[in-house]
Amino acid sequence: MEPFIIWLILSLWINLLMFIPAYFFKTDKLTDISYAITFIVLASLMIIYQNVFFASILIIIWALRLWTYLLIRIFTIKKDKRFDTMRASRTKFIKFWILQGISVWVILLPFLLSSNNEISLLWVGIRIIGLLIETIADYQKFRFKSDKNNKRIDTWLRKYSRHPNYFGEILCWIGIYVAVLPSLSFTNSLLGLISPVYIILLLLFVSGIPLLEKNDAKKRWQETAYKNYVKKTSILVPWFTK
Repeated sequence: MEPFIIWLILSLWINLLMFIPAYFFKTDKLTDISYAITFIVLASLMIIYQNVFFASILIIIWALRLWTYLLIRIFTIKKDKRFDTMRASRTKFIKFWILQGISVWVILLPFLLSSNNEISLLWVGIRIIGLLIETIADYQKFRFKSDKNNKRIDTWLRKYSRHPNYFGEILCWIGIYVAVLPSLSFTNSLLGLISPVYIILLLLFVSGIPLLEKNDAKKRWQETAYKNYVKKTSILVPWFTK
């Protein structure tokens, strides 16, 4: 069996294992956190079994940051409304966990196909910049939601992008792809390209920006300030306001 297929099975196994308590206890505390945990487990095993150290450390740092943020968020909001329609249905809920396991594997594909520590240090910088952008953007959004008296989101990074956290996320995985590119064969480099393409399509058209834009529009569509913010601010790539 090909090693990257074994990683897929392991990713699915981790998520299905966490599905069990999440479903029976009807808790959201494991749902998002399990996403970060899967990355940490797979990256740690790549250090042990494949001796891929530098890229693994970059991914573990990113996942620990995400884990911390999601842990603080879920203990603050208590319940994630996105899963209200899923919790009661075992079929719907388990489909989410299976998709999450597959998504982690797809996103990590170029990394999982790499076999040594030959990485492009120049592009490690892209990963670090992406991580910083994502961290600052998440912190800003958390502060905004935590302070009910705060009516302005158009400050800091969000003055130049409505979703800078997703821009940072995309940069992170482009950075990993290019970082491990020197260690990939031509065939694996084409296969690994699925990773950044997948995360870009996912955030732009599926579970990222479309859901947030829809929710924000429902809550604030009558606010003139919100309408102006949408008109003048880039949706993803940070840019000067119109």
